[in-house]
Amino acid sequence: MNIQIFGKSKCFDTKKAERYFKERRVKFQAVDILKYGMSRGELQSVVRAVGLEELIDWKNPDAALLKYLAYDDAKLDKLFEDPKLIKTPVVRNGKQATVGYQPEVWKTWE
Repeated sequence: MNIQIFGKSKCFDTKKAERYFKERRVKFQAVDILKYGMSRGELQSVVRAVGLEELIDWKNPDAALLKYLAYDDAKLDKLFEDPKLIKTPVVRNGKQATVGYQPEVWKTWE
């Protein structure tokens, strides 16, 4: 397993995800999405795995703008430019990915 956790330092669910993998002694790479962002390739890989709508943090007030963008490519560009619009944690395992705290899915990866 090659786990990457993209999250925000103040995100409760990100901390829970990190704790989930620590308790099971699964090594992971933690990435502060606000500081380092995601590469375009990583972002596209996650979108292929979970879908674009699932990746958007609709609770963020700035996300309302995304509803008015007509094309998915424009929405993806906006997420790439402004990672705070991404719902966290984003947990990747190769081509597989989840958004949010989803231990029931992570169990199937072990």
